[in-house]
Amino acid sequence: MFANVPTVLTPLRARLLLVLAVLLAVLAPTAPGAVAAGKPEAGAASPGAEVVAVTRVADRQVDLSVRSTALGGRTVDVRLLTPDGWNPNDRRHRRHWPTLWLLHGCCGDYTSWTSMTDVAETDSLRDVLVVMPEAGWNGWYSDWWNHGQGGDPAWETFHTKELRHLLERDWGAGSNRVVAGLSMGGQGALLYAARHPGMFKATAAFSGSAHPLLNEESIDRIMGFFAGQDNDPLRVWGDPVAQRRIWQAHDPFHLAKRLRSIPVYLSCGDGTTGPLDPPGATSALEADFNRQNHALAAELERVGARHVTTNFYGPGTHGWAYWERELHASLPMLLGALGVGD
Repeated sequence: MFANVPTVLTPLRARLLLVLAVLLAVLAPTAPGAVAAGKPEAGAASPGAEVVAVTRVADRQVDLSVRSTALGGRTVDVRLLTPDGWNPNDRRHRRHWPTLWLLHGCCGDYTSWTSMTDVAETDSLRDVLVVMPEAGWNGWYSDWWNHGQGGDPAWETFHTKELRHLLERDWGAGSNRVVAGLSMGGQGALLYAARHPGMFKATAAFSGSAHPLLNEESIDRIMGFFAGQDNDPLRVWGDPVAQRRIWQAHDPFHLAKRLRSIPVYLSCGDGTTGPLDPPGATSALEADFNRQNHALAAELERVGARHVTTNFYGPGTHGWAYWERELHASLPMLLGALGVGD
């Protein structure tokens, strides 16, 4: 029945066959072996972030350079403290590990916890994947209120959606998570647990900004942080009066009901010279955060939270010696929520 098919293709038939070949190439399934490490598997939807570089910086420490849509195409780093036996390249037998998100404070970065504490030498974390993401010098773990128009960063979206999906898809992070942080990161730990119910099984805040709307002093202080590095302080949450709802939506005190069902650990000094401080050291910032944490603890009690641990240890300033100590003090609660060490 092909007897009448011409042996020489006309220009029209040649063009049609070329189009057909291109369509077949586009629609053909990707070969299983064609996926590079750290890239989405064939058919996986892109969450808006991708790993563009991987650097092993020390034993069990790996830095991922991640390009993020939520951050306007910026590339930022995420440090992983990996558990024993972690091997994300074994796609057939890859484990998904219980995960501790450990958030840095203002003026720090993703390296702060490993450079300032003994977290990398903590034996109880050898069965946990510790995620230490970059959050900006002054990011406040928030989608800045006009980010959709002015190109400001969406740190919350980057962490809780883009990075979470990326780590769970390609880097061995499990869906069993807890979160802890210091200062700005303490606020972030409380916010993420409250604003994303079910994402974290426990949260801990060390000297955290727990109630920035407490009073005018607290508002003025955080506005001062917002203005750091010559920023417009209204870019983060807007005006504390005109955008009051946005402020309340990022104030852990006003989200206390959302924290009722999970373990919460709060700790803070009172800003006076403590046992881990040089002589004469004081901290007005710690004193302010101390009042904020007391207010949050009282509100948690009022709304019926039953799993709150507080360590308001009195004398102590805003410093790493205390935060390292408090991380260790909170680990039994955090790891218990993960079911690690049972």
